[in-house]
Amino acid sequence: MYNSKIIGLGKYLPDNVVTNDDLSKLMDTNDAWIQERTGIKERRWIKEGSKDTSAVMGAKAAKIAIDRAGLTKDDIDFIVFATLSPDYYFPGCGVQIQDMLEMPTIGALDVRNQCSGFVYAISVADQFIKTGMYKNILVIGAEYHSNGLDKTTRGRGVTVIFGDGAGACVLTREEDLSKGILSTHLHSEGQYADKLMVKSPSIAHWVPEILEAKGEDISYFPYMDGQFVFKNAVVRFSEVIMEGLLKNGLKKDDIDMLIPHQANLRIAQFIQKKFGLSDDQVYNNITKYGNTTAASVVIALTEAWEDGKIKSGDHVVLAAFGSGFTWASAIIKW
Repeated sequence: MYNSKIIGLGKYLPDNVVTNDDLSKLMDTNDAWIQERTGIKERRWIKEGSKDTSAVMGAKAAKIAIDRAGLTKDDIDFIVFATLSPDYYFPGCGVQIQDMLEMPTIGALDVRNQCSGFVYAISVADQFIKTGMYKNILVIGAEYHSNGLDKTTRGRGVTVIFGDGAGACVLTREEDLSKGILSTHLHSEGQYADKLMVKSPSIAHWVPEILEAKGEDISYFPYMDGQFVFKNAVVRFSEVIMEGLLKNGLKKDDIDMLIPHQANLRIAQFIQKKFGLSDDQVYNNITKYGNTTAASVVIALTEAWEDGKIKSGDHVVLAAFGSGFTWASAIIKW
């Protein structure tokens, strides 16, 4: 038996910064309205004409993570790619990474768990390493939201939240079972799938309907019942963090760094207050990147590590909640 540990982290954000004032030129909104409800000041959107996609951004973040791990592309045994915005309906982005990075013909797996996608992907990779099947696994979270958002007043409740970006990490074997990823915890509740979703395209609403559609079909844009999602998020965040702590005989005071999914600053602040954590114990970057869904936790984790906020021996908690509903946590001894 092994544990897995993170040995390399990387991130990539598009250069194009979109402020709340920029959005006010597209829809009936303003900086104060957005900040009050979400805490977001700006986000990154891929600029028209750019060659960036979810896979391309993921590859850029992956190269940094692999280099920081002290490995080469040929040392990677498996790829796990988390996204809700793949370049194609199929195939998934994982195989594109294998090609873009000119890797050997290793396996590649895509995870479609939206906001909790990266934590789910970490859990999958962790299990492969624990069993000894693979030694070094590349895990990526990447999203290209901006090209699929309703940039009118009708869609402002969702559109102002989301940004583009990617993050990646490399996991490897750790023989000391007191270190690395101590446990992961995964949950879902599908009865609320329609509270946060993109209804189309789907097999039920496929190409003929797209081509023949008349009038405005808003099923192609994201829908969110914001208040309902918020109420569920604060409960499930708390539950899944406590589940992880109890599994490992830890208490709230043992958390050195909490990296929550960057869905809404108000959710993160609620959880911080509930757990009695200081600002130095929670890392948030939603103010400058918005919600990058499957990329948000790994981007924040990378930044916290780059800023020296995570040290050897720290207890790091990753937690996420999102569409599905799905929610997850990971307890790490750095």
